Amino acid sequence: MSEHTEQVALFSWAKMSEGRHPQLKNIFSIPNGGKRKNGWWEKSEGLKSGVPDIFLSVAKNGKHGLYIELKYGKNKPSKTQLEWLSALSDEGYEAKVCYKFYEAK
Repeated sequence: MSEHTEQVALFSWAKMSEGRHPQLKNIFSIPNGGKRKNGWWEKSEGLKSGVPDIFLSVAKNGKHGLYIELKYGKNKPSKTQLEWLSALSDEGYEAKVCYKFYEAK
């Protein structure tokens, strides 16, 4: 298992659950991490270090939406990721670090 397989499991579950929870149609990944062949190219298009992996664009319980930074195993969020999560929370979003698919679900 890896962070990749956990994220694939989350999106597979979300797709299968759209019938019962139509708002799950509004979940998407933010391909902002990992190694890039042309980092300067992506940065010129707005790539920013630390942005969470996943966004659910559904306003609920007084929050504008949900950001998830997905981790696996002993992997911990970086300082930049924690800063983003804090800033997003300050702006009225739910912003969480989740370990594994089940916690994100």
